[in-house]
Amino acid sequence: MSNAPLMPKATAIWLVDNTALSFEQIADFCKLHALEVKAIADGDAAQGIKGLDPILTGQLTREEIEKAEHDRDYRLQLANPKVRLPQPKSKKGPRYTPVSRRQDRPNAILWLLRNHAELKDSQIMRLVGTTKSTIQAIRDRTHWNVANLAPMDPVTLGLCSQIDLDLEVQRAAKEKPIEDEAHAGATLLPAAETTAARKEAEIESEKKPSDELNVEAVFAKLKQLGGKGEQS
Repeated sequence: MSNAPLMPKATAIWLVDNTALSFEQIADFCKLHALEVKAIADGDAAQGIKGLDPILTGQLTREEIEKAEHDRDYRLQLANPKVRLPQPKSKKGPRYTPVSRRQDRPNAILWLLRNHAELKDSQIMRLVGTTKSTIQAIRDRTHWNVANLAPMDPVTLGLCSQIDLDLEVQRAAKEKPIEDEAHAGATLLPAAETTAARKEAEIESEKKPSDELNVEAVFAKLKQLGGKGEQS
């Protein structure tokens, strides 16, 4: 089945007014119902729409129309366009958020920062369609409305789907063990050093009570000497 022509109703209007094609042939070519084409012919539908010549737009040839006019069973074929337009590229950027939901984004960001601290700012930006500066302001509690913010699940708010959230969390989880391992390797001390430090601490703790006892003994001795001196 061929694709529908550009502006099907406008094309159907032109074909009704300028050819001897049957309603079924026009309906098949324009991907409309035959009764809708009949309503267009009777003036009951598509009022106010200007007809579009498919020959001028390169969607039909005069020969193709004449062939169909002479054979009621023939179905019109959409002509190959002479110029092919490139497919529009999808623009990468923050997720679009409806205006009615934009006021909920700070609450969703706060929820993500508290419940999924492993997420990168770029991931939060993809999920709720925000900016890095807004995320940083909420993290630093310098956001203009920080006093009224309340953490709210972005899925519940309709800012993202549960599938999107789970996907970002899984991505963050895959990257996190590598970072933690590297961090742990840089900070852990060898077993020999920790054992030596523990022994030194135990020796120091054993020394302290004896030192305190010696001081007390010295004061007691001095007191006794002082008492004897007064008696003599």
